[in-house]
Formats: sequence, structure tokens, C-alpha cells
Amino acid sequence: MRNILTKYRDDDLTLDQVLSHLKKLPYQDLGFAKVDHHRSIRTGFPEVIFGQGKTPQQISSIAEVVLSHSERLLVTRASHAVFDAVKEKVPDAIYEEQSKAIVVDRRETKPLKPGLLVVCAGTADLPVAYEAITTAELMDCKVDRLFDVGVAGIHRLLDNLTILLNANVIIVVAGMEGALPSVIGGLVNVPVIAVPTSIGYGSNFEGLAALLAMLNSCASGIGVVNIDNGFGAGYLASLINA
Repeated sequence: MRNILTKYRDDDLTLDQVLSHLKKLPYQDLGFAKVDHHRSIRTGFPEVIFGQGKTPQQISSIAEVVLSHSERLLVTRASHAVFDAVKEKVPDAIYEEQSKAIVVDRRETKPLKPGLLVVCAGTADLPVAYEAITTAELMDCKVDRLFDVGVAGIHRLLDNLTILLNANVIIVVAGMEGALPSVIGGLVNVPVIAVPTSIGYGSNFEGLAALLAMLNSCASGIGVVNIDNGFGAGYLASLINA
């Protein structure tokens, strides 16, 4: 309802206009997708489109409908072909190359809330880290970054201990054996969200080894999201930081 009032704040609301919006709530059935317009009312953030497995045309149609009721849009795991299709219907869409995400934010600019830190073990883990960053920034967090500080050269991490200690919540992205969250968890007194990535040699089993290592961490205060799930980590960390 808030979006309806915002849209028509300069005009008188007619009964037909109100009914036109309400008949599409709580969701709008597109045949191949049911777009959840109540998501932002329940959770404070609109429905996020997971791009993998959907056609460019499906994603562009969903995106257009999401933006008819929201000022924000996030599409994760999006290709350039998907972006081209979305751009035709949503001219102000932006493609975040590093996170492979499509973003729209039509709200007035406001200060971002500091306190969220994203730590990445290696350069190969950066796409997942940037997915977390893109998500958190769209959820109004100012994101500090600490990259390429994996345990193979732990002095690189310890040189930045002040940055770790100043954070309210830390996302730690790591592949290979996934040890970095445990190290950081033993150094700080804030929540640590561990993100295993599928980066590693054969016995990494596409992230399973890192996932199990993080789940079995002896450090307290660590939560673990799914393999390569930068979005989930960014969303959770933003809720904590808020």
C-alpha cells in the first residue's frame, strides 16, 4: 500500500486505481512465474530474481513486473544476454560485471550504514565476494573490503587486524580448504558469516570440502551459507548490520 500511495501522492486515489493494484497482490501470476509483490512488505526488500536456469525473456518480464511495485531490483547470476533483455524493458538497469548481477535503485540517495566487512581468501573467490557486496550495498550497507588474505600468507591478514576489529559483521569468502573463517572467528567478537566457494583442486569437490570445514569450525560465532552463495551472505549480514 505504501508504494501505491507513493505513486499517486500528487493525485487523488480513485477506487479503480486502488483495485487495479490490489488485484495483483499478494502476487502477480505471469504463467511461468508468480511474482511476490508482498515480499517487500513482509521483509523490507523486494523479491530477488535468481537468474540461473531462466531465459532472458523470462527474467526481463519478471524484472519489469517487480519494478512496477518496487524501486529496487536485484538479479543474481545474470549473463550479458540476460542484461541485454532486461535493458530493453528497464533502461536504467546496471550490470555489475564483477558480481554478475543486474541492479536498479530508483530511491533517493541516502547515507549507507557502516560496519559490514567482506574478506576474501583469494582472487579466484572474488566473484562470490562481489555478489555479497552488491547485495549488501543495495540493502543500504557501506561495505569495507579486504581481499587476498588467505591463510597461506597469514601475515597479510594480521597486518589488517584493526579493520577486522572495527567491523560489526564480517563475511568471509574462501575456497580450497576453507580455513579462513575459523582464523577470523578466533580473532573477533562479532558475527562471522562463512561462504565456501567451489574454487579448489579435485579434493575440494567443488566446494564441499570448504563447506564441511566451515561447518566443523572450532571458532565460535560462525554461521555458514551454501557453496558460492554470496547473495545469501550479503543479505544476512545486512540484516545483522541494520
